Amino acid sequence: MKLMAIINATPDSFSDGGAYDPLEAGLRLVEQGADWVDVGGESTRPGAAPPGEEEELRRVIPVVRGLGARGANVSIDTRHARVAALAIEAGARLVNDVSGGEDPGMFPVVARAGLPMVIMHMRGTPATMRDHTDYVDLVSEVWSALAERRRQALAAGVPEVWIDPGIGFAKTAEQSLLLLRSLRGRDNHDVLVGASRKSFIGSITGQAVAAERVEGSLAVAIHCAQEGVGMLRVHDFIATRRALAMWAALA
Repeated sequence: MKLMAIINATPDSFSDGGAYDPLEAGLRLVEQGADWVDVGGESTRPGAAPPGEEEELRRVIPVVRGLGARGANVSIDTRHARVAALAIEAGARLVNDVSGGEDPGMFPVVARAGLPMVIMHMRGTPATMRDHTDYVDLVSEVWSALAERRRQALAAGVPEVWIDPGIGFAKTAEQSLLLLRSLRGRDNHDVLVGASRKSFIGSITGQAVAAERVEGSLAVAIHCAQEGVGMLRVHDFIATRRALAMWAALA
């Protein structure tokens, strides 16, 4: 299983916005062995307002350039094709799009660069997604929508596509749990799960502070490992790596 470590170059992330220097933190994660370092400049917490592309670029490009110059595998976490294109020029080698390619320029940008991308399932925008949790058949709708978006990305020339069910994005706590249960029996080698520190964990464990949801996040990581998920996007990289090493030894 690959681990994608999160670097929030934002002052308002739900978990750790403004808590560290993003370049320094990214370099530490590279030294610690993260497979990917995912740099994002827009908070996608529920209700978050977009910062605008210029501000997003101001936040992420120096970090991407600094990490890329040191040989890091940098992922750019963005919904915007222009941000993705400039981040690729600065050294990004993967595009992580929480909107699933809603920007019509996104697939062509990634295809021209010949890079892999992550397509996530979300309804609405971060500002409105809490109003879009009405599904008839959640599991079928999410996985079917992802399959169709992957088909479109591949048809546009994107060479490699990971899919992400979007835990917590236009999903209630119970819906997030249902999606995680739906991993059972699937071929999940090209699935990325980003459940780290999400609010559904706090609703179960009673932890209102996101940074205190480490144990719950590790439990989800072990579940995903058992179900053959190919990649996890995590805040607590070292703790996750150690928990997975112990699980692997026991398994």
